[in-house]
Amino acid sequence: MKTMKTIFQPFGQLSRQVFFTMLVAQVVIALVLWQVGSNGLIPSPLQVKKAFLQLLSTRVLWENILVSLGLTLQAMLYSIAITLFFAYLSVLPFFRGLANFLVKCRYLTLTGLIFIFTLLTKDGSQLKLSLLVFGIVPFFVTSFLSVIMAIDKQEYELCKTLGYNNWQTLYEVIIVGKADQVLEILRQNFAIAWLMITLVEGLSMSEGGIGTLLIKYNKYNDIANVMALQGIIFIIGIGFDYGLGSLRKWLFPYAGLKA
Repeated sequence: MKTMKTIFQPFGQLSRQVFFTMLVAQVVIALVLWQVGSNGLIPSPLQVKKAFLQLLSTRVLWENILVSLGLTLQAMLYSIAITLFFAYLSVLPFFRGLANFLVKCRYLTLTGLIFIFTLLTKDGSQLKLSLLVFGIVPFFVTSFLSVIMAIDKQEYELCKTLGYNNWQTLYEVIIVGKADQVLEILRQNFAIAWLMITLVEGLSMSEGGIGTLLIKYNKYNDIANVMALQGIIFIIGIGFDYGLGSLRKWLFPYAGLKA
């Protein structure tokens, strides 16, 4: 009875066993409701499971996943490099306006810029990479600028007390002091890149990718395979989220000690 009361109480604390049991129960209830409410148009969980297992056994799926992962990781590397360049230099008045402009670019839609990027790039591969980078960078810059703005002034004052000049202060407080936040921002914003990958891959389908598979299955109204592929995309995304979080804890074990 006490556990039931805690579940519906604000800020209630549950043990791992109770939380896991509750989570499993919720999933089971959701699957039962899905199974009962499924009709001819919406595939049942059993149909999706069958399609899921069939997809996992095909070589085409893994080849397309590798294509999408390669493009996503390449875009992430370019994006984080551009972000760090402008974010670190945003403390310079000359670059502050450029950094703030990149932040505002979050409100530009990719659909209206596809034609411009098509003219600026040589082939479909560069087009997809450019659109991904353009879509990711504003969110990266926004996240890292918020980290810089949240730095306690005492950290800057400590560097002045130690006799550091402005460039040394930038290196110690922001570049080194916030290195762990780079991985955290990368983890948080990876979902944006993974979400966009299916969109940009539809612009040039010759190279493959999970986006092309989704378009193919949607074209033929193969909803079971669409939902199964969505599940695979979801699992890969969670895997990267966990992996980047674990990497951050391993490289920066002190990060969890910060207030």
